[in-house]
Amino acid sequence: MFKGSLVALITPFKNGAVDEAAFRKFVDWQIEQGTDGLIPTGTTGESPTLSHEEHKQVVEICIDQAAGRVPVIAGTGSNSTEEAIELTQHAKEAGADAALIVTPYYNKPTQEGMYRHFKAIADAVDIPILIYNIPPRSVIDMSVDTMKRLSEIPNIVGVKDATASATRPIETRLAIGPDFCQLSGEDGTVVPYLSQGGHGCISVTANVAPGPLSEMHRAWRSGDLDTVMTINDRLYPLHQALFCESSPGPVKYAASLLGICEATARLPICEIADSSKQKVESALRHAGLLN
Repeated sequence: MFKGSLVALITPFKNGAVDEAAFRKFVDWQIEQGTDGLIPTGTTGESPTLSHEEHKQVVEICIDQAAGRVPVIAGTGSNSTEEAIELTQHAKEAGADAALIVTPYYNKPTQEGMYRHFKAIADAVDIPILIYNIPPRSVIDMSVDTMKRLSEIPNIVGVKDATASATRPIETRLAIGPDFCQLSGEDGTVVPYLSQGGHGCISVTANVAPGPLSEMHRAWRSGDLDTVMTINDRLYPLHQALFCESSPGPVKYAASLLGICEATARLPICEIADSSKQKVESALRHAGLLN
């Protein structure tokens, strides 16, 4: 079961290419700070603008650098079923612990179409699969009924839920059971998500605040709600600031302020506005992450 604070990793760039040295150092820092799992090549990792060669390179680097210390869940989704199968096969061959596969974007499949898409991938590649349900980006919302049907396939083990619905985790738990892994994809709603049966969060904020978020999840599991609320209060403005423009623009700027990597993102994600930079910097200071 995946649980706790997992991070949707940014992909550092330098001179237009993947900055392997910065990425390896970043992976080590995440693990040292207590992050429970690593997710390369998701939306935050700019998968839409990585070539297939770069996508596979980033997954391989992450797995190699993690060296089994924490799970690696590779983002392998696509709105093409065949492409998703290819990327998922690569993730398994590279040694990933699981695959995170987004609901197909743009072509807007029906519930039945989504079911067949995920079933085809699960049948083709024997690797644990997390369904990534993110209606704001993919337009479609997988229903709990469809999720339940897919949970009956042995290697479909959970969901990254970015619906921002506080009731979705309990609806899913009651429909499928407590062993189906539920990870929030929304930093700002993680505490109510946990309270309704969630197991953890695949976080954007953890790119720049891995230590506090790891501590918050450990406090949740031990029943220390005072610590949970204190950390959540500190980080909430940062959760908001990191989405003041389209992600990962703000989080890459935040990472640059902390010396993690350059702020560079690939078009059509561009440099964030000066007013947005001020929001990000202020939120980092509020969180105690920037002097």
